[in-house]
Amino acid sequence: MKMKAVNNRSDQNVRMVLVVLASSTALLLAMIIAFLFGESWPLFAHIWNDGQWGDLLQNNGWYPLEGHFGMMPMILSSLAVTVGALVVALPLGLGSAIFLQFYATPVLAKGFGTLLNLLAGIPSVVFGLWGLTRLVPMIAQWQPPGASLLAAVLVLSLMILPTIALTSSAALSGVPSDITAGGKALGLRRMTRIVHISLPAARSGIISGALLATARALGETMAVLMVAGNVVQNPSGLFEPVRVLTANIALEMAYAMDVHRASLFASGLLLTALVWFLSWGAHRMTKSQVKEHSHG
Repeated sequence: MKMKAVNNRSDQNVRMVLVVLASSTALLLAMIIAFLFGESWPLFAHIWNDGQWGDLLQNNGWYPLEGHFGMMPMILSSLAVTVGALVVALPLGLGSAIFLQFYATPVLAKGFGTLLNLLAGIPSVVFGLWGLTRLVPMIAQWQPPGASLLAAVLVLSLMILPTIALTSSAALSGVPSDITAGGKALGLRRMTRIVHISLPAARSGIISGALLATARALGETMAVLMVAGNVVQNPSGLFEPVRVLTANIALEMAYAMDVHRASLFASGLLLTALVWFLSWGAHRMTKSQVKEHSHG
C-alpha cells in the first residue's frame, strides 16, 4: 500500500509539471497574439475613424506614407508563391517517399533518408544565396529580370520538399501491414498496391504533411526576399517580380513609424492566423488518420 501511495504521488507530481509546461506554452502563444493585436491597434483605430476597413484587402496599392495600406497584392503574391511551391514540391516529395518505402534497398533508404534530413536542416538564407547567385541569373538569361515569382517558387519548393517527403514516408510506413499483405495475397502488382492501397490508407498523413509544409512556405522570409524581386504588385506572371507579406515586414520594419509600423504588425497577425488555420487542418488530418487506423 505504501509503495502504491508513493507511485500515485509521483504520478501526480509528473502530471502537475506537465500541466504547468502545457499551460506555459498556451500562455506564451496567447501573449504573442495579444502583443501582435496590441501593436496593430493604431492601424485598426485609423481605418475605423476613416471608415475604410475594406482598404486593407483592396488592390489600391501599398503607400503607407500616403495612408494607403492595401495588402491584397502582397497577400496574393504570398499565396501564389506558396501554392506554386506546393505544386512543384508535392509530387517530388511524394515520389521520394514512395521510393524510400517501397523501392530503395535498406542501405540506400538509410542514405537517402539522411540526405532528406540534411536538406531539411539547411538554413533558409543558404537557399536564398543559392537562388540569388545561380537561379536568378539563369532565369534572367531566359526572361529578365530574373528575380521573380518563378525564382521564389523554385527556391521555396526545394525548401519544403524534404518536409513533404519525410512526413509522407512516415505516413506510408504507418499503414497497417495486414492491409498491404491482403493486396499482396491477391496477387496485385507492387505499383497497384501502392496506388490503390497504401496511398489511400496514408492519405490523411500525407495531406497533414503537405499542410505543414504549406505553413512553412507561407511564413518563409529570407529566401523569398532574396529572389522574388520585392515589387508590390499583383502576381501577373511567373517572370514578374513580387513582394510577399513576410518580406514586406522584414524590409520596412527598420524605419516604419506610427500607423505604418502598426500595419506591419497587422500583416504579422494575418500571417499568424493563416498559419494557425493550416496547423489546425494538419492536426485534424492526423487525428482523423489515427481514428481510421484504430477502427480498422
